Amino acid sequence: MTWSSTIGLISSIALFLPVLFILVLKLGNYRTFPALLIYYFVVFGYNLLTLKYITPGETITHYWGIANNLLDTPLMLTFLTYFSTSAVLTRRMKRAVVLFLVFELLVILWKGASVEAITIIMGPGLVTVIGFSLHFFIRQSKITIMHGKATGKAIIAASLVFAYGCYSIIYLMYYVFKTKHVADTFLIYFLVTTFSSLLLCAGIIIERKRIQKLNEVKTARKELAAIYKDTAPPVAFRGPMLDFDKEPWKN
Repeated sequence: MTWSSTIGLISSIALFLPVLFILVLKLGNYRTFPALLIYYFVVFGYNLLTLKYITPGETITHYWGIANNLLDTPLMLTFLTYFSTSAVLTRRMKRAVVLFLVFELLVILWKGASVEAITIIMGPGLVTVIGFSLHFFIRQSKITIMHGKATGKAIIAASLVFAYGCYSIIYLMYYVFKTKHVADTFLIYFLVTTFSSLLLCAGIIIERKRIQKLNEVKTARKELAAIYKDTAPPVAFRGPMLDFDKEPWKN
């Protein structure tokens, strides 16, 4: 086994870990985590195909690769709505997903399912995902540093900023400048996916603990409401622990 294939195998294992953790931690149907689950499953499958660990044929590999590139931005933008604390921003992000799908369809109709079409599609997609990821990373980092809250979200956002920042460089090298050092480009890709996937897993584990605490607080509130429903005054109560995602400087 060569050095490149060894790193490729390690990256495949790392890509599968987010899928495993999402399922084991029971986040598979939680808010927008299904989009992240599908995203990593598709990328993991494509990694296995390109490394020839699974050999269903060149046609299936080709179309799996196209699907991988077409689903990348819509799935990641869908997941990133998890970080939104504004209904307006969430609607805008969902609208961006729809518009990007329309853009992809138009490009495919124009150029066909070709490398040229993927090159046109991936550029705006990478810029869009990096923009949102960086915005959420900066926001979550401020909350984490100043108030020690939502550390998991900050780590997840950091992993995405790192991954897509590096993917942008790889995109320029491979698709735009058409580098002759293809093996080195893939090696960089494998290293990036390995590190970003492991970082993402750490964020998922921490975020799951936060979700569990939130659920416990919500359950306690429901129980208290049921006990004191006949005596409590009709005043809305907002528990501070439920405001983990709110920007404290905007109260």
